[in-house]
Amino acid sequence: MDAILPDDARAWLTLNRVPGLGSRTLRRLLHCCPDPDALLSASDARLREFGVPTPARRALRRADRTAAAADLAWLTTPGRGLLTLACADYPAALLATADPPTLLFLEGQREALALPGIAVVGSRRPTATGLALARRFAGELADAGYAIVSGLAAGIDGAAHAGTLEVGGTTLAVLGNGPDRVYPRSHHGLAHAVAERGLLLSEYPPGTPPARHHFPRRNRVIAGLVLGVLVVEAAPRSGSLITARLAAEEGREVFAVPGSILNPLAQGCHALIRDGARLVEGLDDLLEELPPRAGAECRMPSRTGTGRQRTERDPADRALLSQLRAGPMSVDTLVMATSLGAGEVAARLLALELGGHVSSDSGGRFSLLPGAE
Repeated sequence: MDAILPDDARAWLTLNRVPGLGSRTLRRLLHCCPDPDALLSASDARLREFGVPTPARRALRRADRTAAAADLAWLTTPGRGLLTLACADYPAALLATADPPTLLFLEGQREALALPGIAVVGSRRPTATGLALARRFAGELADAGYAIVSGLAAGIDGAAHAGTLEVGGTTLAVLGNGPDRVYPRSHHGLAHAVAERGLLLSEYPPGTPPARHHFPRRNRVIAGLVLGVLVVEAAPRSGSLITARLAAEEGREVFAVPGSILNPLAQGCHALIRDGARLVEGLDDLLEELPPRAGAECRMPSRTGTGRQRTERDPADRALLSQLRAGPMSVDTLVMATSLGAGEVAARLLALELGGHVSSDSGGRFSLLPGAE
């Protein structure tokens, strides 16, 4: 996907950066005046005619059109794009929610927006069993023809993205920060792989750091994009329960994986099941509530041309582990040392990390763990 920008991109980006204009207020303004450039240029009298309240009129008068320069610069790189409420490919399901984002920054394959999605979410500090289940369900759902949507967070989110990549499926990651940042930093390689096989999305402009209040907002986008949400391990106050609640409010299916009563991370899932979520023990429990899909429909070619990834100890995995015996290495270094593409290297490293064979540090370098073959 090359940089695809609407003709009035600067006006949309300027509105998005106006202090004090939230998405709900901005949508009301655009309902009165659908042309964002005209809205920015409207006189105070005209804004009053539109019924724009005083605080919003003051905010619009402070709009700085030069503030969008950094956003436009980010968007000029091939593979990046901008999705606004006026775009024909804005997902209808997301648009119909109570609070759709005014715009989204995209990196990856824009066509992924049209695929039927299932969210797989859960704890940032899951058990090994939870990680394995997230990878398994994500892979099986991808094989059944669904795009897997999650939030690129540590734990279950990362395992869901990795499980999808391992089977060559399509995955979408909704970010709680600007599109030019990766959080956590250890998921730099994973973010690259997601962009290769699917799509990164953010409603926050470039330069925006992650913040606690961003993630509930991010969760509403995840819930709005999908047919259903599967929760794998969640504490009683987990953010993934917010995603499940928002999904239920929008009429989406909610699924939860049960666990031991001795596991605190099972309590959130058990609460969802008590409230009516579908108990999931296997793929059939999911597919019974979802429309059938042909597996090939959600397989999109990666920009590097890599095919289906696997976690078996095949020659490619062995080559990566062999290189890491020399010491910690980054994804870029491993790409140069092997014949693998960057997306495949990142996906394989994440699978090896989740399998306990390698570890990553905050600088994005990977190391071989003791006992790994």
